[in-house]
Amino acid sequence: MIIPLQITFKELPHSAAIEAAVRKKAEKLNRFSNHIIRCHVVIEALQHHHQHGNIFHINILITLPGKEIIVSRNPDQHQAHEDIYVAIRDAFNAAKRQVQDYVNEQQGKVKYHELRTDEQEKL
Repeated sequence: MIIPLQITFKELPHSAAIEAAVRKKAEKLNRFSNHIIRCHVVIEALQHHHQHGNIFHINILITLPGKEIIVSRNPDQHQAHEDIYVAIRDAFNAAKRQVQDYVNEQQGKVKYHELRTDEQEKL
C-alpha cells in the first residue's frame, strides 16, 4: 500500500491484538492488488447487551486508482458479529471479493453472458 493502513476505534478502547488482526488481513489484500492507495478500517462497538455483549460494526474504505471500495458489515444481519474477530474476518472477506472483481475488470477478465435467442428476438 502506498499510504499506510489507518485503523480507527469507536466506542471501544484501542487493542494491540485487534490492530494486529486488522493489519494481517489488510496485508493479505496486497496479494490481490498492489495498486491499493489507501485502506481505512473503522471498528465500532455499537451497543452493549446485558446478556450477550457488544455488537461490532466494521467499515473498510479501500482506495484504488479510479475506484473506491466501501465495505460496511451490518451487524443486524450477522449476529455472529458479537465476536470482533468474526466481524473483522467477514468484512475483509467482502473487501477481498470486491478488490478481486476490480482487478479482474481492469485485466479484462470479466465474463459477459450472451443473450439467449428469445432475448435477442425481443431486441
